[in-house]
Amino acid sequence: MKVSFTARHFTASNDLKEYCNQAVQKLNNFFDHITSCDVILEPASSSKTPQKAEINVRVPNKVLTVSIAASTYERAVHDGIENLSRQLKRYKQKRFAKH
Repeated sequence: MKVSFTARHFTASNDLKEYCNQAVQKLNNFFDHITSCDVILEPASSSKTPQKAEINVRVPNKVLTVSIAASTYERAVHDGIENLSRQLKRYKQKRFAKH
């Protein structure tokens, strides 16, 4: 799986990049036909949830997207990965139920 990482309007630390990469790699446990994944981090306008993570996962014939705002980028990525894992499980069930 190809992973691209973008930090908008701030400079991300290497630790944050590594955390995001490791978190995204866990999605392979739920579906092994993921072609690519884009992680986009940016500041949000809310004072309660000032960090936002958008994760786009490309699978055959579909793009799964999640956008989560949280108190930290790590929390936003973690919550986004949980959401995407549920989406991937649902996608896998629907895709293989047809065959």
